[in-house]
Amino acid sequence: MTTTSAPAKPGGARVRVQQLGTFLSGMVMPNLPAFIAWGLITSLFISAGWLPNGILGGFGDAAAIGWPGAATTIAVGEDGKNFQQYAGLVGPMITYLLPLLIANTGGRMVYGQRGGVIATIATMGVIVGSTIPMFLGAMIVGPLAAWIMKQIDKIWDGKIRPGFEMLVNNFSGGIVGGLLAIGAFFGVAPLIQGLTNILSAGIDALLNAGLLPLTSIIIEPAKVLFLNNAINHGVITPVATPEALANGKSILFLLEANPGPGVGILLAFAVFGVGAARASAPGAIIIQFFGGIHEIYFPYVLMKPQLIVAAIGGGMTGVATNVLFNSGLVGPAAPGSIIAVLAVTAKDSYIGVILSVILAATVSFLISAVLLRASRKKDLAAEAAGDDALAAAVAQNAANKGGESRVGALLGGDEVVDHGQSTVLTETRLQNIVFACDAGMGSSAMGASVLRNKLKKAGISDVNVTNVAIANLDDDVDLVITHKDLTDRARQKTPNAQHVSVDNFMNSPKYDEVVNQVAAQHPQEQA
Repeated sequence: MTTTSAPAKPGGARVRVQQLGTFLSGMVMPNLPAFIAWGLITSLFISAGWLPNGILGGFGDAAAIGWPGAATTIAVGEDGKNFQQYAGLVGPMITYLLPLLIANTGGRMVYGQRGGVIATIATMGVIVGSTIPMFLGAMIVGPLAAWIMKQIDKIWDGKIRPGFEMLVNNFSGGIVGGLLAIGAFFGVAPLIQGLTNILSAGIDALLNAGLLPLTSIIIEPAKVLFLNNAINHGVITPVATPEALANGKSILFLLEANPGPGVGILLAFAVFGVGAARASAPGAIIIQFFGGIHEIYFPYVLMKPQLIVAAIGGGMTGVATNVLFNSGLVGPAAPGSIIAVLAVTAKDSYIGVILSVILAATVSFLISAVLLRASRKKDLAAEAAGDDALAAAVAQNAANKGGESRVGALLGGDEVVDHGQSTVLTETRLQNIVFACDAGMGSSAMGASVLRNKLKKAGISDVNVTNVAIANLDDDVDLVITHKDLTDRARQKTPNAQHVSVDNFMNSPKYDEVVNQVAAQHPQEQA
């Protein structure tokens, strides 16, 4: 079993941007259930929702918006006494719950539980010090506060007298957290609010000028280079969510999440493609359209880079349709499946949203069909010569991402990659096996499930198989399984563990080797 052990190589600007995108999305993605819950509550109970409810959604526009101070609107009751209007669930969730969840997750990524606590304290300062929901503030202040606490703790690390550890840790955390909250209130909140206002003004300018569809020229190529998480969760969600709260919906949520362009490209391959690409396209359509894994169509574009024109054309068509119908979503659609999109579609936007998906798919299909037909003879000749363009594109997709890719798992193509230094998996007893990927979900969860099933069929029940984000790896595990491009990063986090690199998380032959080794170590269970 081959593992990689070469030191990590420094990456270029693209890799650094990808790592930043991974970090930003890593703060948001674990909290997406909270965003979805907020979106559903918003779509149901605000004044423009399906079931308008003053207590749950908030009375009046100011209270419904839920920004700090909004719930202090005073009305006069029948008895002549003033009373405070309800803010409902919508306002407090977006004002406090969502930013604090993001901050806590970011703090934990930097400095564990202690970092999460300090990040949450500091982020309260930026929340209260602004008049808009502080998603960007949480994504900046949270990790920064945790990093500052980590550096301060290093000052007296190992110098505290026995018995005083709890006292020092608690008071230092409280003092630092309080000071950071005050600093965020006076210093960071105005800056973040100004930046958010600039971004919002830029988007409004594009909308007013009718130029919003041009954003697809940036978004669609960026998706293929695997910057979609950075764009969607790092930029679009923080800007679109306050807009959705104020207006009941936001078109911005559909800039990246519209599944139409990808479906059109895959449908064109299913009709006009050749070889493995044509055979795998129908299954990829189901995964992309209903499962929401847009990454599945990236290798098809990489096979024929000219198809990026089809993706841009489909994306622009979808955005233009939503602009025309003034349609949008009440919250982020994650993953970007048609099911998730329709679940958070605003009450008055179903026609526009559905048409945007259909028309985007139609335009990208037509453009892709023309391009595929033009190169069909060349593709058939390449197939006859044994050229596997799809496998090469899958590998290129992983390289573009700079990390674990679900496409290798879903389209196949597991290969042993040797970076010059490799070792054979030792016979150390395997008790704790961990699958690691960027976000700790997706492919790592699928791989862990596959291995657990294989171990169960082999009659092995006392081996723990889990999946985590690579940033949360601890050096107390026996074996770490990662995508080949993430193994070096995983080795830095868990230098004492054994490491296995795979390309195919769904059906890697290396799983059988792991099962065979574990079975040999558990002969009593085989009897």
